Amino acid sequence: MTEKDDLRHKGMRKKLADGLKVKGIRNPDVLEAIRKVPRHLFMESSFIHFAYKDQAFPIGAGQTISQPYTVAFQTELLEVEKNDKVLEVGTGSGYQAAVLLEMGAKVFTIERQKELFLKVQSFLPEIGYHPACFFGDGYKGLPGFAPFDKILVTAGASSIPPELKEQLKIGGRMVIPVGHENHQEMLVVERISEEEYKTKKHGGFVFVPLLKGTVN
Repeated sequence: MTEKDDLRHKGMRKKLADGLKVKGIRNPDVLEAIRKVPRHLFMESSFIHFAYKDQAFPIGAGQTISQPYTVAFQTELLEVEKNDKVLEVGTGSGYQAAVLLEMGAKVFTIERQKELFLKVQSFLPEIGYHPACFFGDGYKGLPGFAPFDKILVTAGASSIPPELKEQLKIGGRMVIPVGHENHQEMLVVERISEEEYKTKKHGGFVFVPLLKGTVN
């Protein structure tokens, strides 16, 4: 993997962000984060030339690095503010965590695949990103660090995990794709009070499934 990030890469990122704006991403902080995070460093060398295309690509362990539009769309829905305490469920390549960190969030990220967890835990600090990384079952979240201002789920769940809802602070917001294997609805769940939640749909997507348990 190359550790180089040159002017050509920066130009490609600007072009990518401009394309996302055309596709409807409006939040300037999200677009700026996309312009800053060196996505090519998160990919296997054989895919580096595809790094700034608006496509998902495999990263190993049966997972993908999400399409930039999807990352930007979920991040925009999350309404991240500086110093927000954000739980990310499904670390994957670490790219989404880096985008959240660029926006000034305090990121707690959990991954069920040991191989990906170990890779990201060592890789992200090397390129200047320092989330709190955890190996564990994303369905259970991180109750010891709750409540969270925001929760972002980066895999398709069959239903909204009750443990994650409980880890949202009142006034908090969760973005989660929910549905079947080949189609999920992007949901925004807002916690109104101790017992009350409001859910809104934001269109159809396809994610790898959110699975229970861990893989060593």
